[in-house]
Amino acid sequence: MGYERQADFGTPEVRSDTAVTCSIDGREVTVPAGTTVMRAAALTGGSIPKLCATDNLKQFGSCRLCLVEIDGMRGTPASCTTPVADGMKVHTQTPKLQKLRKGVMELYISDHPLDCLTCSANNDCELQDQAAAVGLRDVRYGYEGENHLGAAPDVSNPYFDFDPSKCIACSRCVRACDEVQGTLALTIEGRGFESKVSAGLASDSFLSSECVSCGACVSACPTATLQEKAVKEIGKPERSVITTCAYCGVGCTFRAEMRGEQVVRMVPWKDGKANRGHSCVKGRFAWGYAQHQERVLSPMIRESIDQPWREVSWEEALSYTASEINRIRDKYGRNALGGIVSSRCTNEEGFLVQKLIRAGFGTNNVDTCARVCHSPTGYGLKTTFGTSAGTQDFDSVEDSDVMLVIGANPTDGHPVFASRMKRRLRQGAKLIVIDPRRTDLVRSPHIEADFHLPLRPGTNVAILTALAHVIVTEGLADEAFIRERCDWDEYQHWAEFVSAERNSPEFLSPVIGVEAEAIRGAARLFATGGNGAIYYGLGVTEHSQGSSTVMAIANLAMVTGNIGRRGVGVNPLRGQNNVQGACDMGSFPHELSGYRHVSDAATRALFEAEWGVPIDPEPGLRIPNMLDAATDGEFKAIYIQGEDILQSDPDTKHVMAGLAAMECVIVHDLFLNETANYAHVFLPGSTFLEKNGTFTNAERRIQPVRKVMEPLNGYEDWQVTQELARAVGLDWNYTHPSEIMDEIARLTPTFAGVNYARLDAEGSLQWPVNAAAPDGSPIMHVDGFVRGKGKFVVTDYVPTDERTGPRFPLLLTTGRILSQYNVGAQTRRTANVIWHEEDLLEIHPTDAENRGLKSGDWVKLASRSGETTLRATVTDRVAPGVVYTTFHHPATQANVVTTDYSDWATNCPEYKVTAVQITPSNGPTEWQEDYDAQAVRSRRIAGHEGAMEPAE
Repeated sequence: MGYERQADFGTPEVRSDTAVTCSIDGREVTVPAGTTVMRAAALTGGSIPKLCATDNLKQFGSCRLCLVEIDGMRGTPASCTTPVADGMKVHTQTPKLQKLRKGVMELYISDHPLDCLTCSANNDCELQDQAAAVGLRDVRYGYEGENHLGAAPDVSNPYFDFDPSKCIACSRCVRACDEVQGTLALTIEGRGFESKVSAGLASDSFLSSECVSCGACVSACPTATLQEKAVKEIGKPERSVITTCAYCGVGCTFRAEMRGEQVVRMVPWKDGKANRGHSCVKGRFAWGYAQHQERVLSPMIRESIDQPWREVSWEEALSYTASEINRIRDKYGRNALGGIVSSRCTNEEGFLVQKLIRAGFGTNNVDTCARVCHSPTGYGLKTTFGTSAGTQDFDSVEDSDVMLVIGANPTDGHPVFASRMKRRLRQGAKLIVIDPRRTDLVRSPHIEADFHLPLRPGTNVAILTALAHVIVTEGLADEAFIRERCDWDEYQHWAEFVSAERNSPEFLSPVIGVEAEAIRGAARLFATGGNGAIYYGLGVTEHSQGSSTVMAIANLAMVTGNIGRRGVGVNPLRGQNNVQGACDMGSFPHELSGYRHVSDAATRALFEAEWGVPIDPEPGLRIPNMLDAATDGEFKAIYIQGEDILQSDPDTKHVMAGLAAMECVIVHDLFLNETANYAHVFLPGSTFLEKNGTFTNAERRIQPVRKVMEPLNGYEDWQVTQELARAVGLDWNYTHPSEIMDEIARLTPTFAGVNYARLDAEGSLQWPVNAAAPDGSPIMHVDGFVRGKGKFVVTDYVPTDERTGPRFPLLLTTGRILSQYNVGAQTRRTANVIWHEEDLLEIHPTDAENRGLKSGDWVKLASRSGETTLRATVTDRVAPGVVYTTFHHPATQANVVTTDYSDWATNCPEYKVTAVQITPSNGPTEWQEDYDAQAVRSRRIAGHEGAMEPAE
């Protein structure tokens, strides 16, 4: 589409069962009761001048530009704060209003620079537009008096500037920070003529303040006061494309605003059903990695990882890769081959990779990053409810009365949804947080958790069982729901189990590390507080009892009747943009698309008929098993699409050994990542800006990804996989990803009604979309569970084998930070590093004092598996005995200390519980130095010796 501003109706939409009809400038309009005159006028095609009003913020009524006349009403009320009444007759343009508006606009312009022709917002400025709308042609007031024209700009933020000389004090930025983002970092300082926007204290800049750079203030600003640096550097956009963000599992919809082949800015799309016009610092600003100088654009091969890379043509790279795959299959058998599907690529690309491995390699040795994050979600929810996904849409939170957040840090990991949670909390909802760390949701401006249960890492099952004990023994269970919707015999067996004294809060409190009365209070609140919604993250799944914890969460939702309607449900907050989709597409070694087991003959027959090849009925190897088999000499080649297992997977030394033992490692990615240190073939990938396809977010929402620029590497990722499939002998002839989606729909019952025409028309669809749910399924399990009756599962607490002791007395847990994403391959190549340039170790003041440590000191982090060094930060966010770090920077390689313990059902690694010791250090360990030296050697490219690829 061309470039034009998104429609703005001035004030928010109102929901009401009552309709009222009024007349605006002689045109009748019927609207929901409570709708403002301004919005009603906009709905008729009119446009009342405005500056302080915008439709994603509450009406404010300060600019005095939107005045109207109403028959029978005195004065000239503000249309943004005046609700429509039945029979009301409104006049938006009269001589009196014209005079008043011109006078108001003159006052604004009298303290505003008249540099429109050279201003970067020229022709994209609401102040300029409204001056024209009111017919302003000259200003009677000069600049001789006091003014703000000399105010110095704040250019501290890497992505946008703040120019106070152009500020009209409309408060839209302040209100956006409060109402949309919920950070409350901005304020209006002073009164009257002295009023000005301030980012915190007088000494604060935007960079040093509590601003999280979500961009809400920039989007809200009607002038050039707050504006993206890229607009100033590149110019006004000339076209735009609606697409989907490629960061976390929220799946925000953006409008990519372009000039030529350059992205000028990414603006959150107000009609996006996942984000509703909001964004975070990553999606809004951190897209520069797409054109980063370290991006690899040419295919490369080498016979040995000791050799430098050799750039080759696509034809040579694909021919060489296919010959190696065929050689290894002929010599060692098809089960010596395998692959990994990316959770960052599209559904269509993931589907083709698993199809290539099954139909081309002839094996089920395919897995995805969900193995190391949400595979227990798939197992646990399928067992209890019958489907491997969350139950709600994000809008559901607006009807939640109590939120239970366990093992998740939404403000850092899923910030756009966290803003919606915070808004609901400010409206009066209650909050229970179960987390070893004091996250921002526990306490931040205008919100505070009713209960924070800082459990000992590894005791999730114990605390959920204790909560269930209280609910059952105090008679708080929803018996009517259970009898109607669940297996009653299984419930009674489970209820007998949780009612046992050994599962009471008093008995388990010493194990959990939380006072029994706090557990009882939280249980009573969740059971009696109204609509109860559970949100969880990797702090639930990445444990040796990850699957048990998911099932315990499902038990808690069922026993309280919190399933099957708005405001309730079990909601896994997915980590990567398409990890849900990767799982849906059949990327596990035991399942085909739609979570159907490979042993099912009828399912296999569908795929065999479509693909024309037999499919092995036996499940293949999981990622850890592939690495084990490689070190045993049985697994020889792997195709890795868009994953960096050497940095992201546990027990780094084991991953290194497995990769080093293989004869052909094929990495298909944007950059020479850590895994590529052990690769023999590098196939350059394309970014989300350079491809068409779909992503599926955490709420099962299938959304279009649209190409906004041509791929710098020459191919979209699905085309690379197709060319590789052709090279190994498959006759694939897709011409567009829509054809791949059509195949997915033919083979996958939950996607049966999905196609690109519907996605273009409706914006998104939530699976299942089929004959039973033709319009999709925002809420799951409404009339009954997918499996029939809900299944209560006994989840006995089994302590992890990873224990603390004299050598390793502390427990390490890991997580993410707002400005960085996953292994950092994308965000570290943007200005986001200004907020988080290295991984830090959080340690409690008591533990730090016992070791003579202070913030900024280098420390050695050691476990039974390995050791690394990083800087410490002393904080009471963590409890005594617990330390915390992130895993975004390869210089740290935090996973060298994590162990090979994993979930009993899915092999999901136990990242969240590692026994460690912290000691003072002088710098990197010998292992880190050796690792870095090997990485530098591995990144050599023949012919580029003077400009070698730097280590990540």
